[in-house]
Amino acid sequence: MKPRAARPRTISLALQGGGSHGAFEWGVIERLLEEEDLDIGAVTAASAGAMNAAALASGLATGGREGAKATLARFWRAVSNADGRNGTIFGDSGVWSAVLQPDWLKATPAWRWAESLGATMSPYEFNPFNLNPMRDVLQKTVDVAAIRDHCPIEMFIAATGVRTGKVRMFRREELTIDHLLASACLPTLFHAVEIDGEPYWDGGYLANPPIWPLVYADTPDDVLVVTLNPFVREEAPKSPGEIMDRLNEITFNAALSAELRAVAFVQKLLDEGMLKETARGRYRRLRMHAITADGHLRDLTMASKFTTDWTFLTGLRDRGRRAADAWLAAHLTSVGLESTVDLKAEFL
Repeated sequence: MKPRAARPRTISLALQGGGSHGAFEWGVIERLLEEEDLDIGAVTAASAGAMNAAALASGLATGGREGAKATLARFWRAVSNADGRNGTIFGDSGVWSAVLQPDWLKATPAWRWAESLGATMSPYEFNPFNLNPMRDVLQKTVDVAAIRDHCPIEMFIAATGVRTGKVRMFRREELTIDHLLASACLPTLFHAVEIDGEPYWDGGYLANPPIWPLVYADTPDDVLVVTLNPFVREEAPKSPGEIMDRLNEITFNAALSAELRAVAFVQKLLDEGMLKETARGRYRRLRMHAITADGHLRDLTMASKFTTDWTFLTGLRDRGRRAADAWLAAHLTSVGLESTVDLKAEFL
């Protein structure tokens, strides 16, 4: 007889970064929280994924599952309402962005020249006062003290050390707003975030999301990875914008691909008896699951990651809910028993 998994089933969430496409993860998490037969025991994340992780943890600490759903909704509404003057984190202005930046205009030499000129300026020049509306959003919607003192799940938030070129992992018990801002700090838009004298950039450059902390921590053996950057594109990019978009997708998937390849290699050695499995140590077997952008976000452009129109964000949330619903229907019964992603076939 096939063994039965313990109930409720428990997973670790691994949340990738991807700007406003993080609203897709909002929908995934919201739907998972509604599943009584599933618990979230840990979350590891970078960039926009770190924001979702913080909203999830804050809500769980202060109001349980319903509190987590409410906090996620408040966070994304605050992102949309942060400012009304442009189409990035600063506001809900997708209509004006569509009028002022149509596709035909973006394809002209003048537009490309303007983009190139903008790229020559650093945030220390065009944003000398280091204004970051995300700080206000987080302060209004996330209770980091409650996360540190009362959150029932483990957390790992990744940032990239500017001087060292190494990933830095922030744990739940030390978490501050600065740690979250560091994890989402795009160096072309914001000043590096200094923590204890060290400057940090977006964690997605080196861990997007980080998987390795789950190998050594007392966390669930089942890991559900939620990605925001498609791994596969059927058509090769040809225009400058398309080439840059695909290059960014590959770059922000590279760290995750490397980690999944390492997990697959260790599992292969365990299967062949060349390594001995340990409960919490160097050679731990993880059961991997995934909800990927490939099937749900492939139609979206890189530029849309800066769109915070409320209709767009709630549309992404709805996509996430449908994706989670499909995953639960197909794979919930496998949690605690077996992987539903063949890492060896995908990465070895």
